[in-house]
Amino acid sequence: MIILKATQEKVLSVLLSVSGIVEKRHTMPILSNILLHKSGSNIQFVTSDLEIQIQTTCALNGDDGDFSTTIGSRKIIDVLRSIPSDQTVTLESNQNRVILKAGKSRFTLQTMAAEDFPKVKEASAFGTSFKLSQKIFKQLLNQVSFSMAVHDIRYYLNGILFVAEDQDVRIVATDGHRLAYASAKLDNAVAKQEVILPRKTVLELSRLLSDQDGDIEISFATNQARFNFNGMEFVTKLVEGKFPDYNRVIPKKQNNTVLINRLKLLACLQRTAILTSDKFKGVRINIEPNVLKVSSSNAEQEEAMDEIDIEYNGQNIEIGFNVTYLIDVLLNMGQENISFDLPDSTSSALITIPENDSFKYVVMPMRI
Repeated sequence: MIILKATQEKVLSVLLSVSGIVEKRHTMPILSNILLHKSGSNIQFVTSDLEIQIQTTCALNGDDGDFSTTIGSRKIIDVLRSIPSDQTVTLESNQNRVILKAGKSRFTLQTMAAEDFPKVKEASAFGTSFKLSQKIFKQLLNQVSFSMAVHDIRYYLNGILFVAEDQDVRIVATDGHRLAYASAKLDNAVAKQEVILPRKTVLELSRLLSDQDGDIEISFATNQARFNFNGMEFVTKLVEGKFPDYNRVIPKKQNNTVLINRLKLLACLQRTAILTSDKFKGVRINIEPNVLKVSSSNAEQEEAMDEIDIEYNGQNIEIGFNVTYLIDVLLNMGQENISFDLPDSTSSALITIPENDSFKYVVMPMRI
């Protein structure tokens, strides 16, 4: 049976859309495969890691009839990448193997039985769904995801807090040293829903969501979230636990507010970061009327010093920061200018967008 017949570009695109969650090594070898379920000319593609499941359906010609199998994700994608994008690809079934043909090339690939593929069991009842622009949701994720913890023993920090309430969506991420908050408006009011999305889910959604117009439909169950967009269904387990009260962490506006050109500050920090060490990423920032100075040093007694002009008439402040935490936020903001709020040399700093409350970034100081 001819399972599918389409251009390399079309086949590769659909496989890449579901393969991001596939682990290279897994205790269950079949989870390194993509499940194909053919019904007529439509093929459903499914991947799973037992906590996340992605599935999409695409019309890719081929013979009529039903057929199911699983194919190694990495191998078939590597094969397709080696084929010109405009070439027609044919995938045929042959007992417990499949044969992929393109031009004069021919590849015989091993398969595993479709009935052995462990699909994620979806929750029996999801709450009322709501819609959000894909573009806006992707922007929100990108604005905070860099602040997620990585393998923290406080497992609830290895992800983001997602809150939908009335006509507001708020997402928050923190690793205990910094916190990022972003918000947006919904078209329609919804009852309060509050969940923690896992780190892997956040990164995969950021990859898959479109920068173009189009909505994503979101619904939550007790221990699962479901996202429908671009003809794709994305189901994930949620992180159990209590996320920290972010409202207590975000400081109120202070008198020592600095208005800074984002790109100038970013370039200044990137230059001085060159002479920090891998183990110690600290930089010292001195703020004086109309000037901001950044300095760093390392164990080899090398030093860097730079300064930029700013709009500031407050008191002199000297404070230290992990330069990576500052560079991360500046890279993920698109505004020309930022507000830098500094209560004193020992308190957390607040970075915001001038005259816009939709984004807040809190970073703790460090001793230099």
